[in-house]
Amino acid sequence: MTTAEILARFPKLSALVVGDICLDRWCTYDPAAAEPSRETGIPRIAVVATEVTPGAGGTVSNNLGALGCGRIETIGVVGDDGFGYELLRALRERGVGVERMLCEPGLPTFTYTKLINRRTGIEDQPRVDFINERPLPETVEQKLLVALEEAFPQFDVVLVADQAETGQAAVVTPAMRTLLAELAARHPEKVVWADSRLRIHEFRKLIVKPNQQEADAACLRLFGAVDYQRLRAHVESPLMIVTRGGEGVIVVNEAGQTPVPTRRIEKPVDICGAGDSFSAGAALALAVTRDPVAAARFGNLVASVTIMKKGTGTASPEEVLAAEAAARS
Repeated sequence: MTTAEILARFPKLSALVVGDICLDRWCTYDPAAAEPSRETGIPRIAVVATEVTPGAGGTVSNNLGALGCGRIETIGVVGDDGFGYELLRALRERGVGVERMLCEPGLPTFTYTKLINRRTGIEDQPRVDFINERPLPETVEQKLLVALEEAFPQFDVVLVADQAETGQAAVVTPAMRTLLAELAARHPEKVVWADSRLRIHEFRKLIVKPNQQEADAACLRLFGAVDYQRLRAHVESPLMIVTRGGEGVIVVNEAGQTPVPTRRIEKPVDICGAGDSFSAGAALALAVTRDPVAAARFGNLVASVTIMKKGTGTASPEEVLAAEAAARS
């Protein structure tokens, strides 16, 4: 199946993104306006412009939409605050359904604030993150589980975004991982794809996509040595895809390990969100082709486009086709 044929099938697909749906705030500041505070004497960072985009699982949603996926919805949690309002509005503006997003008073909206120098265009100040350190309330967890079980049968592709670095505050809880495994077993025709920053070894029966650092760390934690087939067996996964940046990916399944190289780009503009764009493209392509290697090649093409854009970029069908043509030349 050609890349154009794969892309042509995307409008017929539906995708659900579950987990940490975050807000990215891109704040441009002017160094010339860094006057010291009269009260404290501490120089201020004078923000002169702000752009917001959905982040983490929201970046996956952005890429699904840019690639032409027919229907996209999200399940996650936002706080009853300004950042939550901005995130829900940003998702809606991109055509992403938010009916199953929970708005919970007392919980902060997971937010990344990035400070970019107006003169240089470079992010050169510490990022300001708004995170939740408290365990997810049991009532909120139960609402999420009900929403997931109700929504799951309605979608062709389910992507799980486990971004939180504090396990006790994660949206993807042990109970959610258990339910995902049960639902995946109940619906083997669906592509159920998990990406986790710290806990890929705790998922079961799903397609898993760690990057090399995450996969190696999980292997060393479990076995004391890097063994991708053993990790795949441990998580009872039908397919594991290990992304390796400019080296492409390794497809790991019962047939063995297959390297899938990518076109090397010497000077990427911004690799932030590359894994999310790969996941969006590869998961959709897998739903169309049922071929893990073809899906990995397609994901590589998508990521090769997004790393040439500032921020968490997306790739349109036209850009994917152009990237394929460039790779062949």
